[in-house]
Amino acid sequence: MPAMDSSRFLSCLFPILFLMINQALGQVCINEKGNYTTNSTYQTNLNRLLSSLPSDENGNGYGFYNASYRLNSSNEHIYAIGLCRGDVTVGDCRSCLNNSRYDLLQRCPNQKEAFGSYEKCMLRYSNRSIYGVMETEPSPAYYNTNNVSSSDLDGFNQELRKLLESIRSEAAAGGSLRKFAFGNTSAPSFQTIFALAQCTPDISEQLCSDCLVGAFADISSIYGKVGGGVNKPSCYFRFDLYPFYDPTTVKQLPSPPPSTNTTNTSQGSKSSKSRTVIVVSIIASLLLAMFMGICLRVRKAKKKLQSNLIPDEDVDEIGSAESLQFNFDTIRIATDDFSEANKLGQGGFGSVYKGRLYNGQEIAVKRLSVNSGQGDLEFKNEVLLVAKLQHRNLVRLLGFCLEGVERLLIYEFVPNASLDHIIFDPIKRAQLDWDRRYKIIVGITRGLIYLHEDSRLRIIHRDLKASNILIDEEMTPKISDFGMAKLFGVDQTQGNTSRIVGTYGYMAPEYAMHGHFSVKSDVYSFGVLVLEIVSGQKNNSFHHGENVEDLLSYAWKCWREETASNLIDPALTNGSRNEIMRCIHIGLLCVQENIADRPTMNAIVLMLNSYSVTLPVPSQPAFLRDGNVGSDMTLGWKNSSEVITTGSDRSKSSSVKAPEHEVSLITEVYPR
Repeated sequence: MPAMDSSRFLSCLFPILFLMINQALGQVCINEKGNYTTNSTYQTNLNRLLSSLPSDENGNGYGFYNASYRLNSSNEHIYAIGLCRGDVTVGDCRSCLNNSRYDLLQRCPNQKEAFGSYEKCMLRYSNRSIYGVMETEPSPAYYNTNNVSSSDLDGFNQELRKLLESIRSEAAAGGSLRKFAFGNTSAPSFQTIFALAQCTPDISEQLCSDCLVGAFADISSIYGKVGGGVNKPSCYFRFDLYPFYDPTTVKQLPSPPPSTNTTNTSQGSKSSKSRTVIVVSIIASLLLAMFMGICLRVRKAKKKLQSNLIPDEDVDEIGSAESLQFNFDTIRIATDDFSEANKLGQGGFGSVYKGRLYNGQEIAVKRLSVNSGQGDLEFKNEVLLVAKLQHRNLVRLLGFCLEGVERLLIYEFVPNASLDHIIFDPIKRAQLDWDRRYKIIVGITRGLIYLHEDSRLRIIHRDLKASNILIDEEMTPKISDFGMAKLFGVDQTQGNTSRIVGTYGYMAPEYAMHGHFSVKSDVYSFGVLVLEIVSGQKNNSFHHGENVEDLLSYAWKCWREETASNLIDPALTNGSRNEIMRCIHIGLLCVQENIADRPTMNAIVLMLNSYSVTLPVPSQPAFLRDGNVGSDMTLGWKNSSEVITTGSDRSKSSSVKAPEHEVSLITEVYPR
């Protein structure tokens, strides 16, 4: 075939050759290294390790990535190495590694060790240390299906061997950043052979050379083919009759420092040693001083974090939240690049998206607004608080992402959305019979008891409302959105703040007007929520015939006139009428103006579960009416100071006015 026709033929055949080679590259599951259990801690941490592998912090800047992860307090580790072809760009490299981890985990399910070779990258992971160790097995081979003509075979192989030996030496001498070489040579029948060789840069020059020699020896499995290659965990080579690599995209390595020739006289040697001792001493002193300075700064920062956010004994536990960090690209792929189709809702601090991880798990991702003045604090609150909370009636935090300006919170996905989308919808609320509504009330009660009494820290939610109650597939309620929550110590009873956060209609009057908050603030919000669940109406837009009234005003009027049954949602056609009336009674007890008269959540659960408990007569509710403010508007008032009361101790702090926000105001207490 003439040279021009041969070139055109190969050019047309390139897509087919590429597909054949891409399919032939191997994935090997190493069974003898053991298995892990599905949905185990090992699997979770393996997923996180592989998702974070192609990041700047794990790479050397030249396509080589190395990372490891220790499994909790055990001595077992997971190790991973990724290597991209020397001519592959950073973007294509990371894309290849991200795609290969999905493929390798699917092909090698539950395997603790696996090795995958792909068109542009290699990926391997294991439960043993693999960095700096030359590995020659497994050794999958792949080839172009076309054969070299028998008349050209000897000449072709002779030129191929020369080319491979040339690039072997060059690749091995590449250095600690990259061991990669490529080249081409003329073959019989006007053909050009293109080839490349590469080793992982963590092995020495000699080990790289030995690995490639072994790989070349395996060429017998593809003898007589016009193209192919052999991939080993520590090295590989490839050849073909077309330029499958791009020399223009090979990133230049930094130039080595210039060497100088000196005369090794005895005097010069002594002088050099003296200078070396002096320089080493100075450097050691500087490093020691820097280390001490860093330790002092870290210690000071840690103390500040402890004093600002949490008691001393919980710092170490909260520090474990770092193990929940997700790679941003993982979440971006899971949410289809935060597409509108996956958007679940929009709030004052950002948007919420539905996503699906590569293992099929559905997630809800809160993407905090870049321009939100309160975003940093909400992010800190939710990560540090929710990571510690484990209760079936609280939404579960799966992880978080903090990368550049992006701050993401990853939660379990709750399929039935929030309570307000059901209870206030004239059609959907018909699905909620009384048994389901009662189950929701009891579930919210249990969640609040956990926050107020059973968790190691007493937590005041401060924004309990229907839109912050998520409903799962079993109609189990889950309290969500802890961006406004406050921590109390064990002996702490109440607190004051100069910035009011929460939603109008759900806020207790002492908090809305004066900034006083306590567990009874959440009790008030719970009482409003109970009355909404019973009536199916929003607290500030209760429809009674043609009239629109305040829910608390109407409920109190019905109670005084002994017509409380008028408050019951007409959609409730079954269920215990005594139980419904008892819930109305409890709701009115929770919204009483006098804080001391409101029951605790522990008392409420007794009232719900035992009819032998006699309920006290409720007093008049606290009314908060403002015709200019809707039920979904968050209010903010400025007081002169912030005070936290902890038994006999009182600590005051200064406050800085936060920027106005259309939905929420939030602040943080900094004790002096």
